[in-house]
Amino acid sequence: MKISVFALASAAALLVACSPTAPPQEPIRAVRVITVGTTELTAAHEYAGEVKAQVESRLGFRVGGKIIKRQAELGQRVKAGQVLAQLDPQDYRLAADAARSQVTAAQTTRDLAAADFKRYQELKDQNFISGAELERREATLKSAQAQLAQAQSQSAVQGNQASYAALLADVSGVVTAVEAEAGQVVAAGAPVVRIAADGVRDVVFSVPEDRVAGIRVGAPVRLRVWAQSTELAGKVREVAASSDPATRTYPVKVSLLDGQPAPALGATVSVIPQGAPVAPVQGVAVIKLPTTALRQEGQSTAVWVLEPASMTLKSQVIQIATADGNEAVVAAGLAPGMLVVSAGVHVLSPGQKVTIYKEKVALSQAERAHDAIKSGANALAPAASGPALK
Repeated sequence: MKISVFALASAAALLVACSPTAPPQEPIRAVRVITVGTTELTAAHEYAGEVKAQVESRLGFRVGGKIIKRQAELGQRVKAGQVLAQLDPQDYRLAADAARSQVTAAQTTRDLAAADFKRYQELKDQNFISGAELERREATLKSAQAQLAQAQSQSAVQGNQASYAALLADVSGVVTAVEAEAGQVVAAGAPVVRIAADGVRDVVFSVPEDRVAGIRVGAPVRLRVWAQSTELAGKVREVAASSDPATRTYPVKVSLLDGQPAPALGATVSVIPQGAPVAPVQGVAVIKLPTTALRQEGQSTAVWVLEPASMTLKSQVIQIATADGNEAVVAAGLAPGMLVVSAGVHVLSPGQKVTIYKEKVALSQAERAHDAIKSGANALAPAASGPALK
């Protein structure tokens, strides 16, 4: 009888050991929520702009030829007078040599004419020749002098042509584009390198036709650099008189106020004109949510709504009307008073039980001092309760 009882107990223990353990309970996640309410729609216009140099030069050779070397690279910083590219100068050197030879020939002709004129002038003084003969020699000398001057000018031109075979930077700045490569034959004036000059920077953005009337030269502008999350102040420097033929929008240039750090070339900047007229919807009560509360559910936009009674989440499909700054304007799907999760929406699931996240409040100095005294008293308590000294 004792053996059978022992066997039954062992079998029960084995069954308990082999039964699957219950999965650990998922921890309750704390979420940030906002209470849905209505607010006024402030329809301030915001544009996307790009930082550009106020002066940007497209440099090309002043003569045509074949490029044999290009020293400039995209994004390279160059100084005024630095060589950017070079043409094959052989033909121009030969032309310069030929022009110098013509100068030598013209100078020899002028010297011979001057010697003849001097000799005939002496003969005229002795009445051996007529005055007309002396005048002909003087005319020959003047013609030789003119030919020498022409040859010297032509030689200078050919010398300049040879120097133009090297493309030099006329300003200090950054190379923003390279439009020709080594081995390419270019015509005179064809763009080879584009340089953004150092100095003042502009923020350039485009305005549609129905809003350009509200932007005036000299108007203040607020600029927000996207990559740095910093705000700058500027003013409108130029408004295009005609629209761009491709986009049918009007380019606007904004200059930064003095004393502010200039953003990097090509940086994306949000432009918010100040004092411009707003849309007629100003003052309309609407529901707005931060973009961090939105998520994509199939082809629809949805948010997580917290049920206060059960502290669980449910998905709610909404309709977005427009954007107001960094917030989305909700057209339908929500009512004032609802609790909407505002962050971490992509790690939640329907029916999930959550708690509301509460910010940790730092202890005051008095509370920290009281806790320190209390912990010190607790540390001394065991020593006081020990055996008395004899």
